[in-house]
Amino acid sequence: MSMEKVANKQYETKNWPDIVDSDDSDVDNQIDVDNLPPLEVGPGENRLQHTYCLWFSRKETQRAAADYSKSLHMVGRCASVQQWWSLYSHLIRPTALKPYRELLLFKQGIIPMWEDPANSKGGQWLIRLRKNKVDRAWENVCMAMLGEQFLVGDEICGVVLQTKYPEDSLSVWHRTATDMTSTTRIRDTLRRILNIPLTTALEYKIHCDSLKYVSMPRRQNHKLGNLFYRNRYGFNSRYGKS
Repeated sequence: MSMEKVANKQYETKNWPDIVDSDDSDVDNQIDVDNLPPLEVGPGENRLQHTYCLWFSRKETQRAAADYSKSLHMVGRCASVQQWWSLYSHLIRPTALKPYRELLLFKQGIIPMWEDPANSKGGQWLIRLRKNKVDRAWENVCMAMLGEQFLVGDEICGVVLQTKYPEDSLSVWHRTATDMTSTTRIRDTLRRILNIPLTTALEYKIHCDSLKYVSMPRRQNHKLGNLFYRNRYGFNSRYGKS
């Protein structure tokens, strides 16, 4: 499937407002995500294998998991290559976002939270990026997912871009943490897409472990922090240095 930008036709995006990242603004989230109508795809458009929803999250600090859903706002959908580029053209670039912002592109029907049934038994490959690398990396990984380049069937759930300080992070979420074949293929594809050298370690996080960690009382999760720190860098991970 060609994922080249389409410049010959403008597609309507009036139902989805531009993301405005300011402290005194908010994104309207009055959308019933469980009852979204099908997206029409025109005869001249290149249909995607799945319909995708774009989400935006704005947090001033790291919040508890119970509060995370309140910060999630769906701002657009796409079902064709052309619709994706129309939506993408309205996005603020990651380098222009403040810290603790997220852009999340997920298959329709999957809420970008650990607790969602599609995510609860899965995990994510995560790469930390310098600020000057994140714009191109976000675009390339989204294009790879839309174009089914990971070659793992229905295993991919979505892509998450997080802005932090001093680095940003980009992660690919998938359904089954115990599926070693798919997990390894996702990692290798991510390396190829982003041209990541073998000497650079990727982090792998299992969603159920992350959920348990953030749900613990502050003192208790502090005691386990060293264990999660080691897993983060692959020392105790079943995947080892990746």
